[in-house]
Amino acid sequence: MKVMYTAEAEVTGEGRKGYGRTPDDRLNVDLSVPKGLGGDDGPGTNPEQLFAVGYAACFHGALKKVARESGDSADGSTIDSRVSLGSADDGLSLAVELEVTIPGKTQEEAQKLVEAAHQVCPYSRATRGNIEVILTAKNG
Repeated sequence: MKVMYTAEAEVTGEGRKGYGRTPDDRLNVDLSVPKGLGGDDGPGTNPEQLFAVGYAACFHGALKKVARESGDSADGSTIDSRVSLGSADDGLSLAVELEVTIPGKTQEEAQKLVEAAHQVCPYSRATRGNIEVILTAKNG
């Protein structure tokens, strides 16, 4: 792999209940444990929320790229993401749902763009075969 960019972050405290920041101070977040995981549901974010935003942003970039490269458009598109943490036989596991809405497209056109984006999105490539990822294409 030829590295094009490296993100850095530091987390302190009690892991899921702590503080995270990037060296450039563009991201500074308190971390809290959701009630569903036995926490106090404090004011901070959690790793699943951060992953949901990161995956959605990356997927949206991939969607725009594949649309542009095919001479199409994904203008006005949105990605709604859900990241679930649950138990599996061998420990905890993640699952992702991405609902992709592309206005002005038929269902078939939207589905084709979503499938193409899923092939090139770095998050999709990293998770493929490791966690369940459900994609839903909608023609907004």
